[in-house]
Amino acid sequence: MAPPSGDPLRPFLDAAGALVLDGGLATELERAGFDLDHPLWSARVLRDAPEAIREVHRAYLEAGADVITTASYQAPREGFRKEGLSPAEAEALVRRAVSLGREARESFWEMEEPRTAETSRLRPLVAASVGPYGAFLADGSEYTGRYDRDEAGLAAFHAERLDLLWDAGADLLACETIPSIAEARALARLLAERPVKASVAFSCRDATHLCDGTPFTEAVALVAAVPQVLAVGVNCTAPSHVEGLLRIGARATRKPLVAYPNSGETYDARTRTWHGTATSADWGAWSRLWRSAGATLIGGCCRTGPAHVRAVRSALRGSPPTDLRPSD
Repeated sequence: MAPPSGDPLRPFLDAAGALVLDGGLATELERAGFDLDHPLWSARVLRDAPEAIREVHRAYLEAGADVITTASYQAPREGFRKEGLSPAEAEALVRRAVSLGREARESFWEMEEPRTAETSRLRPLVAASVGPYGAFLADGSEYTGRYDRDEAGLAAFHAERLDLLWDAGADLLACETIPSIAEARALARLLAERPVKASVAFSCRDATHLCDGTPFTEAVALVAAVPQVLAVGVNCTAPSHVEGLLRIGARATRKPLVAYPNSGETYDARTRTWHGTATSADWGAWSRLWRSAGATLIGGCCRTGPAHVRAVRSALRGSPPTDLRPSD
């Protein structure tokens, strides 16, 4: 089945050559004082304090994001049902994730639109986050790809949420932090069967492989062959690995490449905390490097925030040298 007509990314690429993505949603919720030590993670706030999510979306829009990503990463209906919600209540919360993004975008755009003639800013997009099966397990397996389901089981897990999020009115489905080729195959099959538009980003253990050990080039070629996939790349991976991954991706596909790494810290699934040291390099310098390696959708993931997004926007709207390497 072909995707619906029109590519929501194309106006941004034609106008500026690149899109600025947002940063970590959960990171900003934690900074606001929310305790996310819970199987639902940021989806817990979706249930308990939706206005806080709207405020985070607004902060990223004000920082310059062209795309905001919904609070549905860890929010399949199955997860809400495990917490005692009825099927109808669970479905309403999944849909709420998209409606909050749309509300934040429309409210922001009402204030921004009169200025667009001089700033050339385009109306931002709302991407519905489709997190991996490992996010639902809440055991850190989105960084290993070691699952208890095969490809068919993974497809069954994802199908319902894809339909709900698209039907809720997202501009794009952002399938992200995908750690394994089995999950990539499941998503590729599901997307190919639906009239949707999507991006797919993988979590990687180094500069050449997914977290499960699959060569990155194989994963990129697989999903890029699906017409519904408009962009492909990497997220929630150490910044130091991203340039190499992008150069591999650029050889595997001509579709736009996505890059939104984490801060460089390491996630401990046992304690549900991040450890290590974040990269000290300027995110603008990193984004210029990733742009020169082929990325056209650039932002941040876990442990990044509005300051990172502002740095990306500033860097991408200039004319950076192509050989810039950040010093870390």
